[in-house]
Amino acid sequence: MLGLSLVLGKVAAAELVVGQVAPLSGVLGSTGRQMVAGARLYFDSVNAAGGVHGAKIRHVVLDDGYLPEQTVAQTERLLQRDKPVALIGFTGGANIGELFKRRTLESAGIALVAPYTGSENLRGAEVRHIFHIRAGYADEARYIVEMLMTLGMDKIAVFYQNDRFGESGLAGVEKALATRQRKPWVVASYERNTAEVEPAVSKLLQAEPSAIVMISLNKSTAAFARQYRQAGGTAQLFNLSPVDAQELVALGGIDSLHGLGIAQVVPYPFSATLPVIREYQRALKQFGGKDDVPSYAGFEEFIGAKVLVEALRRAGPTPSREQVLAALQAMAHYDMGGFSVGFSPSRRIGSRYVDLSVIGTNGRLMR
Repeated sequence: MLGLSLVLGKVAAAELVVGQVAPLSGVLGSTGRQMVAGARLYFDSVNAAGGVHGAKIRHVVLDDGYLPEQTVAQTERLLQRDKPVALIGFTGGANIGELFKRRTLESAGIALVAPYTGSENLRGAEVRHIFHIRAGYADEARYIVEMLMTLGMDKIAVFYQNDRFGESGLAGVEKALATRQRKPWVVASYERNTAEVEPAVSKLLQAEPSAIVMISLNKSTAAFARQYRQAGGTAQLFNLSPVDAQELVALGGIDSLHGLGIAQVVPYPFSATLPVIREYQRALKQFGGKDDVPSYAGFEEFIGAKVLVEALRRAGPTPSREQVLAALQAMAHYDMGGFSVGFSPSRRIGSRYVDLSVIGTNGRLMR
């Protein structure tokens, strides 16, 4: 039998382990669960069709609660215990930034695909093991600012989380305004992993901006919108892509949240306008639970899983971590059915796509 294996060459792996550390609990828990579900949908569909070169994908998920120290600990546990060939869908600029600072990915020689962050400090040429499929927070902020300025709304304030995530978005707004010789009308912050927004609400009410760009997560966004609207605040509110509209409405109420604009980094997943969206919706029906519905976070990680599986296919029957890295950086153009990404040895930002959605009076997202 051994001789036959040697004659035939490499035998395909029995399974390919893909690891994910995500916030299944904590302030970003609802988003983290949607992300995991989206990636798993695609892996399940691939496994049902025979796997990758005959090998099934085993998707191992650990919870970090959106805490950077837990991200590091759970990643190290996953690498040592499960020996994944690649990683997918980690969350948070501070969380992933801690992995980069400690050179965890570099030491393991492993790729991280489709992280749920747009932090600019994780998107430079020196960050070689992270492959982004989403636009950065600076791209999202620029899109919002340019739209507002076109509409004549130039008194643009910023409400941001006091960490790398918030600072990255703030820098994006500042840079976009600077191209028009402007500065933020006023800025106000709150502390990470809290919803203590009262000082920021008071500061922004006094400033009377025409629009507020929020770089904040679900609980803090909902708390701010509710308090700001109840106090009579009238500015148009916008946020970046990490927030979940359904969770916002559940936390803050439709009266406070309707009309909130949210930047998005993948196409609108609720209408079957593109082949890749139709594929996602079919997978939801076939492999999702009875209560599973389309979501931006789920669709984003479904796309990320498609990118990673394509790299696994290109890496061959028994892919090493190094071979997966090489396959990803050689993926100059990959069209998944209306949404494309592209990488190179010097480029790890696969897409700059940005769109805008709005929470309607019925609580649903509209384009």
